[in-house]
Amino acid sequence: MINTTDLYLLAEESTDNQNPLLPAWYDIIWSLVAFAVVLFVFWKYVIPRYQKVLDERRETIEGGIERAEAAQAEANASLTAYREQLAGAREEAAGIRDEARQQGTQIIADMKTQATAESDRIIANGAAQLAAQRQQIVSELRGDVGRLSVDLAEKLVASELSDGTKQAGTVNRFLAELDDVADQAAK
Repeated sequence: MINTTDLYLLAEESTDNQNPLLPAWYDIIWSLVAFAVVLFVFWKYVIPRYQKVLDERRETIEGGIERAEAAQAEANASLTAYREQLAGAREEAAGIRDEARQQGTQIIADMKTQATAESDRIIANGAAQLAAQRQQIVSELRGDVGRLSVDLAEKLVASELSDGTKQAGTVNRFLAELDDVADQAAK
């Protein structure tokens, strides 16, 4: 077995030649081997997965941005179409209003024409009725005036004018005189 004093001596010999700040050459080699293994594992497995995750995130973000831009473009197109439809509807409404005004004006003109025609017809009927009634009243008055004038003449003259021919001649002469008096008064 190894004696502790021998071990102590060996330790003293090895430390005398070495700088305490620099590690031993075998520690450097084993550290480089371990670093190379870790670097190889990172290079082969970790970095590609990390890169894949980053690429997926970039694609997701870019895809989201593209979808947002597409949605924005679609919204702008919809807004433009809506504004065009609204402008078309306003123009159509203005056309309908103008057409309604024209129709209203035409209806009013037609109603005025109909009212004038109806008024003229009523006036013409009234005038015809008035003329017929006047004619009837004139003929009734002629008969009454004739009879009254004959009665008056009989009383005044004290002669009898009951003969029909004489009576008719007297009535006609009297009425003709009345017509002449009425015509002169009208002038």
